[in-house]
Amino acid sequence: MTKGRSLKIYAIGYLMFLYAPIALLPVFAFNDSKIIAFPLSGFTTIWFSEMWNDAQMWTALKHSMIISSSTSILATTLGIFAARASTRYRFPGKGPAMGLIMLPLVLPEMIVAMSLLVVLLALGVPLSIMTVILGHSLICTPFAVAILTSAFQSLDQSLEEAAYDLGETPVSTFRLIILPLVMPGIISSLLICFTISLDEFIISYFLAGADSVLSAYIYSQFRFPARVPAMLALGTILVLVSVVLLTIAEYFRRRGIAKTGGKDTGGFL
Repeated sequence: MTKGRSLKIYAIGYLMFLYAPIALLPVFAFNDSKIIAFPLSGFTTIWFSEMWNDAQMWTALKHSMIISSSTSILATTLGIFAARASTRYRFPGKGPAMGLIMLPLVLPEMIVAMSLLVVLLALGVPLSIMTVILGHSLICTPFAVAILTSAFQSLDQSLEEAAYDLGETPVSTFRLIILPLVMPGIISSLLICFTISLDEFIISYFLAGADSVLSAYIYSQFRFPARVPAMLALGTILVLVSVVLLTIAEYFRRRGIAKTGGKDTGGFL
């Protein structure tokens, strides 16, 4: 057996191990039984109807949509500033500053969540949707910076210099020239941050307080066996939404690279 064939078999096996549990979600979501086991009992859509009529789920979803939308906007805005500064300017402490911004990528989320909880309680800040937004923004900003850094690095600096020669100010050049060119990267960052925030559980669980959040609500429902099939139905929908958002984000990322004439060195999909 050749080395290339062995690597191919390993890659296929790894992908099956990674995604087989996700593939089973729709299988049991349409299974006509409250028991999650084989053999299957038959086809049904009753669990989707039960999920649809769950008022608590809709409340948690509304809170999660507010959190995810706010997080994506805040993290992307911070990412624009950080990516622009790191790709365009040189300043003392640039390396350590960017390292601190990207640090949440490698820190265990449990540690981040506990640290934020201790700090917020020490400051007397009540736990709410706002504290979840702050926590999610902390972990989403590095992703935004990574995406937007690639977009800013692909820019042709001569376009900016030409705008200055024609009398444009730095602000108008950024607004009229740079932002339109990096807009696909901005859209990609918004979608990625939205997806990450929507799926985030640990920080939501620690910082939500009395406000229900979708990921924490799903976790709480798994204590009741009768509620598991409806949660699998909800999980199926969330997986589809996540795949669609990531596909759109990757499209805009590649479009941005092509628009600025850069080279694609890898992506999400």
